[in-house]
Amino acid sequence: MSSGKRPAYESPGDLARPSEPARPSMRRPAATVFGAVLVVLRVVAGVVWLLALAVQWRQVLEGDFGIELDGDVDAQTVSDVGLVLILVGGGIVLAIELVLAVLVYRGSNWARITVMVFATISITWSAVDYFGGDAEITLRTTLVTLALDILVLLALSSRNARAYARRRR
Repeated sequence: MSSGKRPAYESPGDLARPSEPARPSMRRPAATVFGAVLVVLRVVAGVVWLLALAVQWRQVLEGDFGIELDGDVDAQTVSDVGLVLILVGGGIVLAIELVLAVLVYRGSNWARITVMVFATISITWSAVDYFGGDAEITLRTTLVTLALDILVLLALSSRNARAYARRRR
């Protein structure tokens, strides 16, 4: 592998072709470890976000959605069920993401590609929200997860991470 600078554009055929024969006993590259750690940090950020949502659930309903819960037992019950569904759904997504982080660390190519696709979707979603004027990118909202997603893409799309994930076992 050359230590020279990569060109700004590489043809898809060149990218699909193995750049060097990877040995089955190849050592795990730092980019793969860093990518897996970033995915775990993304999971931690998701857990923090879910906990913050649970703590501020009433404020979110009343402030953002204009739903008044004072004295209405049925509305409170529906609100609680909605919160539980969001927390369970988010927990399942975060558990899947944690499994993907372990698989990336172990060298799974499909897990690496899946994580990069999800990071791309998340980055695109944030960009569309921002440029559409609906959301702001701040430290409190999406800046941390956006930064982690960008770093995940950079780490897992490196030549070393790709060679490691595509090696023959």
